[in-house]
Amino acid sequence: MRIVFIGTGEIGVPTLQALLRSSEHRVTGVVTQPDKPAGRTQQIEPPPIKRALAGTKMSILQPVRIKGREAIEEVRTLRPEAIVVMAYGQIACIPSAALARSRTNPGGHRRGRSRDWDHSDVHG
Repeated sequence: MRIVFIGTGEIGVPTLQALLRSSEHRVTGVVTQPDKPAGRTQQIEPPPIKRALAGTKMSILQPVRIKGREAIEEVRTLRPEAIVVMAYGQIACIPSAALARSRTNPGGHRRGRSRDWDHSDVHG
């Protein structure tokens, strides 16, 4: 299955690594937050997800706003059958257009928890 992984935080690294090792799935691209100043010296640092991909040829997208038309089109060009989101930081901002019409989500419905999402398929 073709997967796009969307995540930024360190907590998402093991999930991404598991997907990359999987023989059943192919990660076609990763979306993460842009590099940002960090620490006392405010040096520009890549997010943990991007650091975890150092030395690979993985397509890494770092849009300032995931709601932007360009970001949505870039995700669509990766032709995901599923999108895995883990510790991204803008999750409530991921537009339906970016999630729409994958093979596993043919109706374009969001799956997860947010005050404005459809919870009909979420249990517990």
